[in-house]
Amino acid sequence: MSLLLVSLDNTVLNVALPSIQRELHASVSGLQWTIDAYTLVLASLLMLSGSTADRIGRRRVFKIGLVLFTLGSLLCSLAPNLESLVAFRMVQAVGGSMLNPVAMSIITNTFTEPRERARAIGAWGAVVGVSMAAGPLVGGLLVDSVGWRSIFWINLPIGLAALLLTWRYVPESRAPKPRRPDPVGQLLVIGVLGALTYAIIEAPVAGLTSPLILSFAAVSALSLIGLTLYEPRRAEPLIDLRFFRSAPFSGATVIAVCAFAALSGFLFLNTLYLQNVRGLSALHAGLYMLPMATLTFLCAPLSGRLVGSRGPRLSLLVAGTAMTASGLLFATSDAEATNALLFTGYVLFGLGFGMVNAPITNTAVSGMPRSQAGVAAAVASTSRQIGGTLGVAVIGAVLAGGVAGAASSATYAASFTDASRPAWWIITACGLCVLLIGALTSGAWARRTARHTAERLEPAGAQTAAGIKS
Repeated sequence: MSLLLVSLDNTVLNVALPSIQRELHASVSGLQWTIDAYTLVLASLLMLSGSTADRIGRRRVFKIGLVLFTLGSLLCSLAPNLESLVAFRMVQAVGGSMLNPVAMSIITNTFTEPRERARAIGAWGAVVGVSMAAGPLVGGLLVDSVGWRSIFWINLPIGLAALLLTWRYVPESRAPKPRRPDPVGQLLVIGVLGALTYAIIEAPVAGLTSPLILSFAAVSALSLIGLTLYEPRRAEPLIDLRFFRSAPFSGATVIAVCAFAALSGFLFLNTLYLQNVRGLSALHAGLYMLPMATLTFLCAPLSGRLVGSRGPRLSLLVAGTAMTASGLLFATSDAEATNALLFTGYVLFGLGFGMVNAPITNTAVSGMPRSQAGVAAAVASTSRQIGGTLGVAVIGAVLAGGVAGAASSATYAASFTDASRPAWWIITACGLCVLLIGALTSGAWARRTARHTAERLEPAGAQTAAGIKS
């Protein structure tokens, strides 16, 4: 239910973007901030939430997250202007940061046998498919009938039900040896992500060479340098850089960034295209997106079973191939103009994205000590959110630069189509990265690096979060 809350919120919001744009008089960059303010805060706090849950109790942190997310949803529905909506989305994100990585940690500590755990993750990941299938339809129906504010109301009963079920059924658990807080590392993470996102989103308006953009880019770069120098010197860092000596873990991190950058960019582009260029209603736009959502829903549990029985390689190769093919279709032809090609691109992307989630999560925790399950799962979740943030920021910036100055609807439609070409090439490149890195980090050499990393992280004989044969 926590995954449903977070995933449904994102898919529903995408359908509502054109309505929010009209009512709150938002620019393209304003729409980017309604999405990225959430994903940015989420990405910045996920690792802190994961380690805090390991320290003070996963059930307790999970319940706090549900309360904050539900409260933030209520506030979003009451937002009087764009600035308030962005601020309340950040409240949602603080709660959301306490949900998915903590839920993943609970699952990891419950399902300890590798094949059983992979199947459980596949079933859990199928909820993303449910949200993608239901989100556009439910969101479109609500936006057309009640208004965009109602998309946040649906979080209230789900959040309250999840809170009651957690109170009744989820047992409390903690790490045997909790990690100490790392406030300096946390501030550096916020500096890296926040400054970079601001620079990308505001660059089309302020200019790439403006002092403001260059200053934020410098802050991001210096924060990244500081993070890489400071964290290895701590006994218990926020981000244990030794994790990245495992090729499967590093590969899963990069693949998560690329896959979710492609997804967020795909949804952002298509939502604006279907409603602002084709003139479809929110409900009809949701129906158009249904083929992609359906394939994601069907392929997620299949991918989980494949990872459990054959390892992550096949799922990653299928995912990368399908996502690359979808991006190429839109980048090299006028696929948007023909329904048959449009739906073919949607089916290919849904197939690819449905296959990629299970191997990301499974590989990220593979070989990691169970005492650090929350942190390892949080790194995977953080990578997803970083990808989502960068996807909207970069593709939105490309789009904003292309449609700037379009006065009439005809001019806007033509400039939108032209501006979307480089955006589709970016999505294609993300799919190609999933394919190539998936192939590179899922072989025998990669498994050896995972085994050696596990030996360095945990004394001999200690249990790990997952078997490393996959």
